[in-house]
Amino acid sequence: MGHGTGVASDEVFRVETHGIDTIPDEDRHGSPKDLFWLWFGSNLTFTYVINGALAVAFGLSFWQATAVVVIGGLAFFVVSAAGLSGIRTGTATLVISRAAFGHRGNLPAGVLNWIVSIGYTVVNTVVGTLALEAFFADAGWRAPGDTGRALALLVTLALTFVVAMWGHATVQAAEQWLAYGLAAGFGAFLVFTVPQADFGGTSAAGAAGVAGVSAWSWALVVALSGPFSYLPMPADYTRYLPKDTSLRAITWSGALGGFISSVALGVGGVAAATRTDMTDAVAGAQSLLPGWFQPVFLALVLGGSVTNSIITLYSSSLNLQVLGIPWSRARTIVISATVTAVGSLAALFLTDFTSSLLSFLSLLIIVFAPWSGVFLADMLLRRCRYDAHALHAGRAGAYWYRAGFSPAGTAALLTGLVFALLTCDSELWTGPLVAPLGGADLTVLGSVVAGLAYWALSRRTGAPAPATSAH
Repeated sequence: MGHGTGVASDEVFRVETHGIDTIPDEDRHGSPKDLFWLWFGSNLTFTYVINGALAVAFGLSFWQATAVVVIGGLAFFVVSAAGLSGIRTGTATLVISRAAFGHRGNLPAGVLNWIVSIGYTVVNTVVGTLALEAFFADAGWRAPGDTGRALALLVTLALTFVVAMWGHATVQAAEQWLAYGLAAGFGAFLVFTVPQADFGGTSAAGAAGVAGVSAWSWALVVALSGPFSYLPMPADYTRYLPKDTSLRAITWSGALGGFISSVALGVGGVAAATRTDMTDAVAGAQSLLPGWFQPVFLALVLGGSVTNSIITLYSSSLNLQVLGIPWSRARTIVISATVTAVGSLAALFLTDFTSSLLSFLSLLIIVFAPWSGVFLADMLLRRCRYDAHALHAGRAGAYWYRAGFSPAGTAALLTGLVFALLTCDSELWTGPLVAPLGGADLTVLGSVVAGLAYWALSRRTGAPAPATSAH
């Protein structure tokens, strides 16, 4: 794959010329194994170590927290299967979701997804910057004032932006190349941390009872929020694959990539949290490592934050085209990169910004769980067959519905939203049903509620039929 694609519009180290326009058959290339490296590389990120540690902090034992981490990893099978829509239509996920919500009904989720993409890119950039700053200090280079931090931010942003700017082929190649080094390094990290785990430790909150229910539900929300945040983007990375690529092949390739990296690092976080204080996760993990490995570990944290930011930033540029910005993908990405830079500056130099941002992002599963439920239900009802032309046709196409809104999609999304709001337990909002449910946070089930509502409403109004032609 590193030898180029043979397709001029999507070549490694050249600016990709396609955006959300339909990828023509003659520009289709690649194979399912590319998806393994994409999802494996982009999920070799320290976030999963933090998620695993949080499961223990909520009161779960080593084995209970590990079970939650595995459940989170299995969600990548759903994310990866959703990529079939990209193969069928040759366009991005947030264009395809117009079929479920209507052209205008699709816009609110598009705006929110762009905000989430930038939010996660900011969080990753901050983590990478702080790791690089610490790396500089370990190497004996201490700049006056904030110079070191500013330089670290500049390097982190540049690494992310340049790859995402070049586009699809370069993103896939970079994820594969970076995965080799990150996998070896994080493998060593696991060798150092997992044997130190307290395997027999029991949950601080107890395995049963009120605290047990809330601990399990909080841990599951954290574990599933990562995969859920990817659901608006799998087609962005399958849209170039040949039309005869099989569902089974893309599902297994992508899912195994995301599963292996997220579960391995999650278990590392669980192990570390049973042995040391992980309130500051980077410092906590470092305390379990031999001195010589600590600079390597900081480089891993930086590398993982960059691989994750690359795909998020790339998808955000397609997202802006979906929202109607009439620029090329390579130009819209400048908007995303600029906002990311401003957000990262705020997070690094206004100290309480990061915790506020994380609290805000945790709330957004209230929107993305129901959105995902409707999108996936629509995909199943259509058997993933769309009128690719109508997705771009606006008022003239079959997906305009009523004034640009799909009644079934909009009503189902609102139903799921109400359920998620009632059952969410986060720092910024606690739903009225949380206490009667014994402290359980059932936000994630908003996807099931919304999906079932969409199925029921579609049956009443006539289920979405698979398109007879793919144009």
